[in-house]
Amino acid sequence: MTDIEIAQACQMKPIGDIAAAAGIDEKYLEPYGKYKAKVDHALLDESPRQEGKLVLVTAITPTPAGEGKTTTSIGLADGLRRIGENAVLALREPSLGPVFGVKGGAAGGGYAQVVPMEDINLHFTGDFHAIGAANNLLAAMLDNHIYQGNALHIDPKSVVWKRCVDMNDRQLRHVVDGLGGRVNGVPREDGYDITVATEIMAVFCLAGSIHDLKERLGRIVVAYTYDGAPVTAKDLKAVGAMAALLKDALKPNLVQTLEGTPAFVHGGPFANIAHGCNSVLATRMAMKLADYTVTEAGFGADLGAEKFLDIKCRYAGLTPSAVVVVATIRALKMHGGLPKTELGREDLTALEKGMPNLLRHVSNIKNVYGLPCVVAVNRFPTDTDAEIAQVIDSCARLGVKAVLGDFWAHGGEGAVDLAHEVVRLCAEEKPDFRFSYGLDAPLEEKIAAVVRKVYGGEGVAILPGAAKQIARLTELGFGGLPVCIAKTQYSFSDDPSKLGAPEGFTVTVKEVKVSAGAGFVVVLTGDIMTMPGLPKVPAAEKIDVDDRGVISGLF
Repeated sequence: MTDIEIAQACQMKPIGDIAAAAGIDEKYLEPYGKYKAKVDHALLDESPRQEGKLVLVTAITPTPAGEGKTTTSIGLADGLRRIGENAVLALREPSLGPVFGVKGGAAGGGYAQVVPMEDINLHFTGDFHAIGAANNLLAAMLDNHIYQGNALHIDPKSVVWKRCVDMNDRQLRHVVDGLGGRVNGVPREDGYDITVATEIMAVFCLAGSIHDLKERLGRIVVAYTYDGAPVTAKDLKAVGAMAALLKDALKPNLVQTLEGTPAFVHGGPFANIAHGCNSVLATRMAMKLADYTVTEAGFGADLGAEKFLDIKCRYAGLTPSAVVVVATIRALKMHGGLPKTELGREDLTALEKGMPNLLRHVSNIKNVYGLPCVVAVNRFPTDTDAEIAQVIDSCARLGVKAVLGDFWAHGGEGAVDLAHEVVRLCAEEKPDFRFSYGLDAPLEEKIAAVVRKVYGGEGVAILPGAAKQIARLTELGFGGLPVCIAKTQYSFSDDPSKLGAPEGFTVTVKEVKVSAGAGFVVVLTGDIMTMPGLPKVPAAEKIDVDDRGVISGLF
């Protein structure tokens, strides 16, 4: 059976039952149909319960062979409940870009999924539409201000705020708008970002309340005056209307796994071009309700986990009790140079060459961030006993346990061993959590710290234009913010062809800009783009719906 067929065969419980199992009083619940609901964040202030432990799931550098990070996260939460622990999930919402692009659905896989799978992968509760509407309202108000006399003296050539759409559409990366005469606006070069790469998405996911949301929205820099002074959303008097569009979306979404584990699915920034983790509100709500909250950060640990730890945890005051690094033997062999077409055969040499990728990620979690760690080996039928033993032995030499799991085929049952090890880590190994850089360091040093400590690179090459941007942002008072580095997810370096654990490389910084509302400085490296394109054969070509309204081909 395919993932969607497994999900459609599930007998879901009414969302009220899931809420009751999670300890959510009915007064906080706002149902969206039978199987999903919003939960009022008043629960956070009114619940007397202490926050439980936080478990972060991350992974090795991704390959086309797949790692199964979301599947592992869901399986682990189900596994924790199977061994009698009170566990809740906190995941990101899928973007329509990957759903219709390369990946297809993103709600887990096999017997470790969150449901209703089709709703979660498509429109869900409308959060992304609200975020896009707020983003584009600000863009419209900005251009209207310029058109209506430009009282703030905005330089149209300095506008940095883009419109957005939650779709992979390379045609919109660079556009010229306002054409057709004065009545149609002021002509200028413009462009679109994908919704999950926008600052509104970052603000949404980092906000701790509606008040905090409005404060962050007000700080967003949209353009600069002819004198070089920043112009904000607050200057344009856009904050109230934007917050009104986002007020319902800000409430976390409650759904369930195939095994009935409560799951919050809320927010969805990409980890290669944004900060890559679900909302602070959803994470905190899960921690208020459960002894163990399982959450996930996107792509490899050099991207999602680094930003989760250096940005989200810094702002929200969170400290993970344990980290799970997901790996597959197939992907490690690919990092060792084996072609994708040959991953099904045993190759201990390729596996040995690929192991440094896993070991660098593990070392970063343990030695850079000071957190207890376990490796989850997401098992495939082609994995041999010799290959499994080699991974376990290599991890043991680094002082980390590797645990086999079969989450896709067996859900929570396939994650019981991993669940026991996570509980042990949380009980016996105390975190000595620290960030990879301090906020008082200059922006250049923060970037270099991530490149050297986390990526394993030699240094940073900052192009002249980017150096000027850093100097200007520092002059404007943004030098004390954390950095959100946008780079390829396929390598520790900024070159996607450098697999494994490359050394001696330099990361090239091409552009630096501030996301003042989110509270970080975005650093663009390599050929990273904030609007992806569709592949030659997009996943959308395989998706359909029959006369009964049943969707197929989603994954």
